[in-house]
Amino acid sequence: MKNFEIAKIFAEIADLLEIKDENPFRIRAYRKAAQNLESLTRDIAEEAENGTLEEIPGIGKDLAKKIEEYLGSGKVQFYERLKGEIPKGLLELVAIPGVGPKTARLLHERLNIQGIDELEKMIREHKLKGLPGLKEKTEENILRGIQLVKAGRERMHLGTAHSLAEGIISTLNSLPEVERISPAGSLRRMKETVKDIDILVISSRPTKVMEVFINLPLVGEIVAQGETKSSIRTREGTQVDLRVVEPESFGSALAYFTGSKAHNIHLREMARKRGLKINEYGIFKEKSNKRIAGKEEDEIYRVLDLPFIPPEIREDLGEIEAAQKGELPSLVSLEQIRGDLHIHSKWSDGAHSLKELAEAARKMRYEYIAITDHSQALWIAGGLKEEDLLRQIDEIRALNKKLNNLRLLAGTEVDIRGDGKLDIEDKVLAKLDIVVAAIHTGFKQGKEKLTKRMIQAIKNKYVNVIAHPSGRLLGEREAYELDWEEIMRQARRNNTALEINAYPQRLDLNDIRCRRAKELGLSLTIGTDAHTLSQLSMMKLGVATARRGWLEKKDIMNTLHLSQLIKKLEFRRKGKV
Repeated sequence: MKNFEIAKIFAEIADLLEIKDENPFRIRAYRKAAQNLESLTRDIAEEAENGTLEEIPGIGKDLAKKIEEYLGSGKVQFYERLKGEIPKGLLELVAIPGVGPKTARLLHERLNIQGIDELEKMIREHKLKGLPGLKEKTEENILRGIQLVKAGRERMHLGTAHSLAEGIISTLNSLPEVERISPAGSLRRMKETVKDIDILVISSRPTKVMEVFINLPLVGEIVAQGETKSSIRTREGTQVDLRVVEPESFGSALAYFTGSKAHNIHLREMARKRGLKINEYGIFKEKSNKRIAGKEEDEIYRVLDLPFIPPEIREDLGEIEAAQKGELPSLVSLEQIRGDLHIHSKWSDGAHSLKELAEAARKMRYEYIAITDHSQALWIAGGLKEEDLLRQIDEIRALNKKLNNLRLLAGTEVDIRGDGKLDIEDKVLAKLDIVVAAIHTGFKQGKEKLTKRMIQAIKNKYVNVIAHPSGRLLGEREAYELDWEEIMRQARRNNTALEINAYPQRLDLNDIRCRRAKELGLSLTIGTDAHTLSQLSMMKLGVATARRGWLEKKDIMNTLHLSQLIKKLEFRRKGKV
């Protein structure tokens, strides 16, 4: 949890510097460091102890000292000083999507607004009218931003929840008293955001397990303590519930605490019609109360004449009916992914060289990875000018000659400009193996204009993939308005894939749109959008989103072998749709 604590401080330092109108590159450095620490798979305290903090991407001497200062004292003096320089409440205001530093200062100076709740009250009472630059539409946008922030306070990103749960489960699983352990709840269903974490365990000595649990270093508050259930709240405010269950009930408890409420009600109705009852303790005959199943999770479904339904799709959105008809999809798995089609290198705003990325990909047993650095329009992210992109292509081609069993695909994440044109000329795009196109600016354009921009890119024969198509950032920015049916029809017609961006703040496309894309016969890709080596592991979150969208191996381009992928990419640019 120290990783997350320090990441939060660095993110807030970036906000404070933004309020002070400091150098944008310095602000971005703190934001990048925060993001990299959030996705770091190693313990930051161990890195400090080993003297390897500066080996973490984005962490130089100055930030390393601040990390060491926090680990030693629990504070960062630079952060405390910045907070003292900024009026109370401004930091909270600037965190609202739609409220930049300029607007935050205006609201504070003219109306003395101190925080989100006060701002919301004033908007609802229409007290912002007359302020320069603030129109009725601005009020509506700020109000939506406030709701996003409030929702973000209640729920955390799947990536954060997954890392937190993994750490707790790993610690408890190392105890000899623990016989079996598993996450449950919305985390096990891999929902894009998670409110609380549920963990189930089998143990012959539950008192010992509970003692270790409530004394974990991350514990901020013990909410409840008992022999079979304890709850803690982390220092970041996340509630974690640990339940000890009997071995003969583990499967039924896992099913009960994993399925959505609607899924579980549907199963209970099916059981009742058979003279059975289902609860967290097992499946019982209603008349005699005799337990007939519950030790293993698949027994719950088997008793109801159903095949095992994967946790990710237990939402009562047709999965039970599909199971009854024998039409459940064979969901894509992480093991079926043969490469990552969205990665950034040192050439733009990534932290690693092509060689380092190739070595990491080899360790992951990938057949290929796509190097997709930003184009020139995104100058703040080190976007490549066309002549630099051509030099990068040459370096990739030269490196490929030295690699065995791995291919680096020369690509780009080309910006879709405000007028719909691409940021790179077609004659340069033609030299690449793969082209990923994305919108990074102009989010507030109307639905018709945004849709037109995206379709214009989709129709370009050199564009293979549209990255993070909705543009959302969970808890920070809503998806922009698009005519999704028309976009998906055009993508299908032009053989252009849509991306599932595995970055935890995005997970974009979301599960619902993934399922619609499958119904319309679209190809999809999964890309991590990785800027550091540790972020390559986020592929599992993208796969989880694909599974929630009922996607199979055949629906995902990067399950293809290299030769098949190259053929598909070339098929597109030859104009065959």
